[in-house]
Amino acid sequence: MVFLMAVIGAVTRLTESGLSITYWKPVAGALPPLSHEAWLDEFLIYQQSPEFTQKNAGMTLDEFKNIFFWEWLHRQWGRVIGLFFAVPLLWFWLTRRIADGYGHKFLGLLILGGLQGVVGWWMVKSGLIDNPAVSHYRLATHLGLAMVIYGLMIWMALTLLRRDGALLMRPLATSHCLRRHGRWSLGLLTLTVLWGAFTAGLDAGLIYNEWPLMGGSFLPSDFFNITPSWLNIFENHAAVQFTHRWLAFAAFLMVLSFAWRVRSPILATCIVLQLCLGILTLISGVALPLAAMHQAGALLTLAALLYQMHRAMYGASAATKD
Repeated sequence: MVFLMAVIGAVTRLTESGLSITYWKPVAGALPPLSHEAWLDEFLIYQQSPEFTQKNAGMTLDEFKNIFFWEWLHRQWGRVIGLFFAVPLLWFWLTRRIADGYGHKFLGLLILGGLQGVVGWWMVKSGLIDNPAVSHYRLATHLGLAMVIYGLMIWMALTLLRRDGALLMRPLATSHCLRRHGRWSLGLLTLTVLWGAFTAGLDAGLIYNEWPLMGGSFLPSDFFNITPSWLNIFENHAAVQFTHRWLAFAAFLMVLSFAWRVRSPILATCIVLQLCLGILTLISGVALPLAAMHQAGALLTLAALLYQMHRAMYGASAATKD
C-alpha cells in the first residue's frame, strides 16, 4: 500500500494535481463532492488559488475534476493506509501478540505515517501563497520520508520473518567490507531519489531531453546561473538535472557491483531497469507512464537492496542456525 501511495504521489505531481485541493481536512475531506452544486463550490474555492489565477484561468469544470481526483485519491489512500496499520496494531496490542521489543517500533511507524500527512500538507501550502508551485525542498522531504517509512517496514518485516523462521536466506560469506558496500549503495540510491524529487519539483526534466550529453556537451552551458555557485546543484534547473543524472549513474555502478558480490540477479535487474527507465523518461520529455514506472522502479530497487543488505547482515548466521 505504501508502494502504491508513492506511485500515486508521482502521478499527482506529474499531472500537476497537487494544488487542486487548497485545504486540509483529515476527516471531513474524505468524501469528494457528491453533487453538481458541490463540485461548483469546490471549483470556486480552487479559482481563488494562485495556480488558477496565474496558470489555469481557462480551466473547465471537467478539467478541474481530473486534477482533483488525483489529489483526493492520494490523500484518501493515505487515510486508508493509516486505518489498515492502526486497527490491527491496536488488536495485536490488546491481545498481547506484539513481540517483545517491537511495540515501540510499530508505534514509531504509526507516528511517522501521521507525520507524513502533516509534511504533505506543509508541502502543498508552499504552493498556495504567491507562486503556484510547491517547494522542491518540501517535495524532497515528503518523498524522502515516504522512502524511510517504506524501508523501515521492509526491514522490520524481514527481521520478524527471520526471527520466526519463515525467511530462509541462502548462505552468504559476509564481511564488514560487504556490509559497508551495502550501506554506500543505500546512501547513493537515497541521494539519487532526493535529487529526483528536486528534478521533479523544479520541472527540470523538461529541459535537455537527451542522453548522455546536455546541449551537446557534458556540462551544460547554464550550469552556473546562480550565485553563490554551490547553490546551483540545489536550485538551478540544468545543474539539478545534471546532478541527478550522474548520481544515478554512480548509484547504478555501486548497486550493480554490490549485486554481483551477493550474487543477486534480481537486484542487478532492478538497478539496470531503473537506469534505463530514467533515460527513457528523460528523452521522452517526462512521459507520464514512464515517469510513474521510474518512481516504482526506485521503490523496487530499494526493496531488493534492503533484502540483500539484510542477508549480508544476518543471512549467514540464520542459514548456519537452520
